[in-house]
Amino acid sequence: MKHWQIDQLPWDSFDPSKVDPELLKAVKAASVVERNSVDYAIYLNNVFKDDPDFQQAADHWAIEEIQHGDALGRWAMLADPGWDYEAAFQRYRDFYHIKLDVDQSVRGSRTGELIARCMVETGTSSFYTALADATEEPALKALCKQIAADEFRHFKLFYDHMQRYLKREKIGTLQRLRIALGRVTESEDDELASAYYTTNEPSSKPYDHNDCIANYMARAMRSYQPKHLRRVIGMVFKTTGLTPHSKLQDAAFWVAEKLFFKRQRKFAKLVGIN
Repeated sequence: MKHWQIDQLPWDSFDPSKVDPELLKAVKAASVVERNSVDYAIYLNNVFKDDPDFQQAADHWAIEEIQHGDALGRWAMLADPGWDYEAAFQRYRDFYHIKLDVDQSVRGSRTGELIARCMVETGTSSFYTALADATEEPALKALCKQIAADEFRHFKLFYDHMQRYLKREKIGTLQRLRIALGRVTESEDDELASAYYTTNEPSSKPYDHNDCIANYMARAMRSYQPKHLRRVIGMVFKTTGLTPHSKLQDAAFWVAEKLFFKRQRKFAKLVGIN
């Protein structure tokens, strides 16, 4: 069963005067990515075709992710009554596709696939936590807190299954770190750029990946504070088997903080927002 229902959220508290138009653009893009998890569930079911326990978990995960998209889409339509979530999602589905006809993970192993999923949940849980802290709009704040809690739980789901497969496949720390960092760098691939394009740009405008990813990242990254990045680093260390609460983790956070905010400023300058 779902942990919550969309109608249970405090929609009556919605305050249009507190909608940040820049965050709204990021929410629109996030809504279609979340709902598109149905395709990732198909992919995961193919990769884990002989593991019914994980398949069931993946199907339930997808149901919750779809609900995230629908809730974000509902909020975005309150914030922008002229925007059509269903139409935007269909446009996204028509524009962006993942390869579903597979029988093994693109990460090279099932452990690698689960590491990648942990990184995705690390990113989403930190994003919605940061967004909840940044927004002053009450309905969005409540929604993002709810989604963030789900994403932290999803991280644990994939982490627990990763531990199970790690006993069989015995992937070392360096390889786990390589897979994890590789997935992090993919955050600037076509998935998010396409989501921004199909939810915020007119269809008459040609798709420009670099422009769209800059526009999305500038808005998504602007909500982050150092405390959110510190938690990200902790989750990366846990996933890859590195020693937590260590000098190495402190050093990794120091480097990540410098790189993250430098990149955020670069994207913001490119698209002309503060």
